[in-house]
Amino acid sequence: MIRIDGVKVAKEVKEKLREETNQIVNSGRRAPHLTAILVGLDGASQTYVASKEKDCHEIGFGSEVIRMPETTTESELLELIEKINQSETTDGLIVQLPLPKHISEKKVTDAISPLKDVDGFTPANFGLVTRGEGGYIPATPFGILKLLEAYKIETKGKHVVVLGRSNIVGRPMSILLSQASPTGNATVTLCHSKTENLEFYTKHADIVVVAIGISEFLKGNMLKEGATVIDVGITRVSDSSNPRGYVLKGDADYASLEGVCYAATPVPGGVGPMTRTGLMLNTLEAYKKKFNLD
Repeated sequence: MIRIDGVKVAKEVKEKLREETNQIVNSGRRAPHLTAILVGLDGASQTYVASKEKDCHEIGFGSEVIRMPETTTESELLELIEKINQSETTDGLIVQLPLPKHISEKKVTDAISPLKDVDGFTPANFGLVTRGEGGYIPATPFGILKLLEAYKIETKGKHVVVLGRSNIVGRPMSILLSQASPTGNATVTLCHSKTENLEFYTKHADIVVVAIGISEFLKGNMLKEGATVIDVGITRVSDSSNPRGYVLKGDADYASLEGVCYAATPVPGGVGPMTRTGLMLNTLEAYKKKFNLD
């Protein structure tokens, strides 16, 4: 079974981004700039934002993380977002999710300027992506497309099953894979918690994208021989034998895929690094649109 190495592909993409950023800076322009807002002290969110900062530094982007306390009000956060929307020095803006329960994620997401929405979450960008008319592709689906491209996983005419219907991964993934594009032209089935006889669909799939948030849900015996699995899930599972007290597991039981699948993404080291790469690609694109660069 081929191990689809997201770390390796992310490194290659970031190197190309670094070269293009150097060319921009050497031409006398400022570097692209990404601003992230982090509300509260969620451990996973802090780790993820720190990784994004590191990516920006490696590529040569400017970056800023605005950390706000758990007690931040919704109106305070919305006021800050509007201020950044108007900033001439910020090209991309993300608000790290999840947010504290007293803040509406929908209101916050909708408040971000579509021009700076490099996570691809706003209705304007989602609509453009759905119609195949540009727009910023949500970072995780964008990263997955890059993985499929890098490993030459054929999608044309293939049957793809997407497990999960979130607006961040499942829905956009199903749309993108069905569109007329080099990493599209697939026949897509979107499954979810109400789908009956789920194994019927997974056993007839050439590619399965699993994004349901249930640790090791997808087993090798649920798949046909030669299938490819793209595992989006990541869950902390308690493990007293590990110095950290936990291990990271995906939505697929990776060990059971061996001998069944043609290729699969591991967790960690698969889709995760490529999600951040998708964010960096969108940030550069936002910068180039702002200055009308090719």
